[in-house]
Amino acid sequence: MKSEMRILVVEDDNKIASFVVKGLKQAGFAVDRCADGEEAMAFAATTAYDAAIVDIMLPKLDGLSLVQRLRSRKVRTPVIFLSAKASVDDRVKGLQAGGDDYLTKPFAFSELIARLQALIRRATQTVEPSRLSAGDLSLDLLTREVARGAEKIELQAREFALLEYLMRHAGRTVTKTMILEHIFDYSFDPQTNVVDVLVHRLRAKIDPEKTRLQTIRGVGYVLKAA
Repeated sequence: MKSEMRILVVEDDNKIASFVVKGLKQAGFAVDRCADGEEAMAFAATTAYDAAIVDIMLPKLDGLSLVQRLRSRKVRTPVIFLSAKASVDDRVKGLQAGGDDYLTKPFAFSELIARLQALIRRATQTVEPSRLSAGDLSLDLLTREVARGAEKIELQAREFALLEYLMRHAGRTVTKTMILEHIFDYSFDPQTNVVDVLVHRLRAKIDPEKTRLQTIRGVGYVLKAA
């Protein structure tokens, strides 16, 4: 995604908002954050955003009403609703209010960013590569197949998400915090060792020689292209 892409985050929970805003900025987006619906209405009416992430339960003006008002004013910014409510009726209400997608809390940042990128691609009619590669490692985003040379590698969902993230940042060091916020949902304790465990599992499958997925002691990890 281009660095000039601007996203509006409308979330009154500071912990969730911080998690989302930080992750989006690390992914190269410019981000504005509002804590209530009325403030967001003012922002969205005066700034052209590439997409908006909107919590449904907001003070002053709820998320559904906010998007309905924006649509009535011909503001076509793609919207992903966030909600703790997971029923079909709630999702339908969100889409009927003018939302384009609906994500239930808690969520993994990797899913949020994938849905956001899909919305922007549809809105701008741009095409993103369907395959990623790093040396002889390849990852197909459509079929979710991973291979090393001609050898197929079976990965679990989070292993796949971690490899995709590392491949998108191949040659660059990513910290444990970055991985935690992109792969796991915001409720995880930053002191947990889940990142170490996940990296260990992934390395065993894609890099048994321990030459490709390297640990930068005290900093994080880097996936070498060769």
